[in-house]
Amino acid sequence: MKKFIHDDFLLETDYAKELYHNYAKNQPIIDFHCHLPANEIAANRSFTNMTQIWVEGDHYKWRAMRALGIEERYITGNATDEEKFQKWAETVPYALRNPLYHWTHMELSRYFEMDKILSPKTADQIYGACNEKLRSSDFSTQNLLRRMNVEVVCTTDDPLDNLSDHAKLDNSDFSTKVLPTFRPDGLINIEKRGFTDYLKRLSEITEIDVTDFESLKEAIGQRIDFFHAHGCRLSDHGLSHAFGETFTPDEINRIIQLSLKGKAISGKEVAQYKSAVMHSLGVFYAKKNWVMQLHLGPIRDNNQAVLSKIGINAGVDSIGDYQQAEQLASFLNQLNNSDSLPKTILYNSNPSDNEVFATMAGNFTGEGIKSKVQFGAAWWFLDQKDGIEDQLDILSNMGLLSCSVGMLTDSRSFLSFPRHEYYRRILCNLLGNDLKSGLLPNDMEWIGQIIKDITYNNAKAFFQFPSVVKKEGVKA
Repeated sequence: MKKFIHDDFLLETDYAKELYHNYAKNQPIIDFHCHLPANEIAANRSFTNMTQIWVEGDHYKWRAMRALGIEERYITGNATDEEKFQKWAETVPYALRNPLYHWTHMELSRYFEMDKILSPKTADQIYGACNEKLRSSDFSTQNLLRRMNVEVVCTTDDPLDNLSDHAKLDNSDFSTKVLPTFRPDGLINIEKRGFTDYLKRLSEITEIDVTDFESLKEAIGQRIDFFHAHGCRLSDHGLSHAFGETFTPDEINRIIQLSLKGKAISGKEVAQYKSAVMHSLGVFYAKKNWVMQLHLGPIRDNNQAVLSKIGINAGVDSIGDYQQAEQLASFLNQLNNSDSLPKTILYNSNPSDNEVFATMAGNFTGEGIKSKVQFGAAWWFLDQKDGIEDQLDILSNMGLLSCSVGMLTDSRSFLSFPRHEYYRRILCNLLGNDLKSGLLPNDMEWIGQIIKDITYNNAKAFFQFPSVVKKEGVKA
C-alpha cells in the first residue's frame, strides 16, 4: 500500500516532480519569521513526550480540538500529557481537508519516520515510538533545526528584551544563525492597559526619561541600535490595519502626556499616535537597511471568556474585514516621500484583500532591489493549499512571482519546518501544471532557477543577514 506522505506527495505531473526533486527539495531554509523561543534553542532543550513538543502552545491544534467539542482540560487544562495526546489523536481523523491533516502526517514522517495515520487506534503506538525517539539527543531543539537544514531562524522579540539567549547562541558553535526580530507592540498600543508601565520600563533600560515624542524616539533608536548589534535585520508588526494619519509633533507630545497622566485618549488620537510611531520606526528601519514586516487584518482574542481563562494566543482569533487600502497607501507614501521607506513585506489575513495587497506592493519599488515591497506568503488562516495557490496566482498575475522571498513558518513549534516543504511542493506543482498545459516553455533549467530563487536565493539577498554578529560596546 502506497504511503500517504510519499516522495511525490502533491506533485501531479512529471514536470512538478522534476522541479521539486532537482531544484527545491534540498534548498536550505531561511525562516525569517517565527515565534520559536530563543531560550529553548540556547538551552538546546529536549522534550519528554510528544505533547510537550507538538500540542503545547499550538493554537491551531487547540482550535480544531475545541471545534470537535473536546473539554478544555484536555487542551490547555490539567489532563495528563498522554490524555492530551489521545484527544489530539481523536481529533485528527475529523480534520480531513484541514491543513492540520497534511502537516500532522508530514511532521510524523519527516521527523520520526512514522508513516501510520494518526487516529485513536494508532495513538498508543505512535506516542510510544515517538517518545522513545525524543529521548535521543538527535531530537534536541538545535538538532531538530540542523536536521531540517535550517540556515537562519528569526525569532520575535520585544524591544525591552536583553537578548541574552541570542548572545549565548552567537558565542556557541551552533551553525544555524538565530537572529532577533524587533516586535514593538508595547510601544505602539497606547490604548492597551500597561502602556504607561511599558514606557517606564523603556526609560529605565535606556536611561532616557520618556516624556514626549522626541525622548520616545531617542529611546526607540537606542533599542534599535542594540538589536542591530545583535544581528537583527527585521522588524515585525501585528496590526489590524496600517496607520497613515497626518500628525504634528505637538499633537503627539500632547497625546503621550495625556496617556502618562492616565487621561482618556480618543480614537482619532490613538490613530495619530500609532501613525507617528510607525512612521518614525519606518525611518529608523530604512537607515539600518532592515526589512519591515506588516501582518495586517486579523481580529484577535474574540472570545473573552477563553481570553480571561487562558490568555492571548489561545486560538480565538479570526479574519477581520477592515478597510486596508487607503491607510496602507498613506503610510507607505509618507515614508516614500521622504526617501525613508524600508524594504517591506505585506502579509494579509483576509483573502478578499489579496489583490489589494499585491497591487499595493507594486506601487513602491527601489532601484537595484527585487520587489522592494513584497506581497508576503499566505499567512495564518490562509497558509493552506488553496490559500498558498491563491497567493501564488495573484502575485503572478499582478506582480513578479520570480522576485518573491518565499515561505516562513510563523510557528511556535520546533516540528513545523515541513511547512516549507509543503509550500515548495505546491509551488512546483503549480509551475509543473503550467508546463504540462503549454502555458510555460519547456525550459526546465530557467524555471528551476526561478524555483531556487523563490525558495532561497531571493530571501538571502533581500535580508542581507550579517555574516558575523558584533556586540562589543553595546549597552543592554
